[in-house]
Amino acid sequence: MESYNASSAADPKARRRILHELLGSLGEGTEVRAPFYCDYGYQIHIGTGTFVNVGLVALDVAVITIGNDVQIGPRVQLLTPTHPLEPGPRQEKWESALPVTIGDNVWLAGGVIVCPGVTIGVGTVVGAGSVVTRDLPANVLAVGSPARVLRRLDTS
Repeated sequence: MESYNASSAADPKARRRILHELLGSLGEGTEVRAPFYCDYGYQIHIGTGTFVNVGLVALDVAVITIGNDVQIGPRVQLLTPTHPLEPGPRQEKWESALPVTIGDNVWLAGGVIVCPGVTIGVGTVVGAGSVVTRDLPANVLAVGSPARVLRRLDTS
């Protein structure tokens, strides 16, 4: 991650090579703009033709799957770690994680936060600054904190 963030955008082949070493998988034609932050990297899988803008935080304690042709705005957070609600285990630093799945052709606008265990359906758009705490179905517009479905989207 540090090598990637220190690399030059003027050398896209070197950057892609670093991403191939860091990530679990990376599709053709996918662009990830630095800075990019993750825990491990190998649990992140990104499909083809996806665009990731600056400042993605992908905490991959569990698997993060990002589909094909996804658009991710600046400063989006994909969070898999979760902690106990009870104070004792939390003080003991217990942690678990739940996977995050982003379907094909999803758009996560700037500042979106996706919480542990969430799946976002194919073709869905999540408005800027939204906090996604539950699964979202395919082809909807969702906004807010917590994110709520406003309407279905035309799929033609």
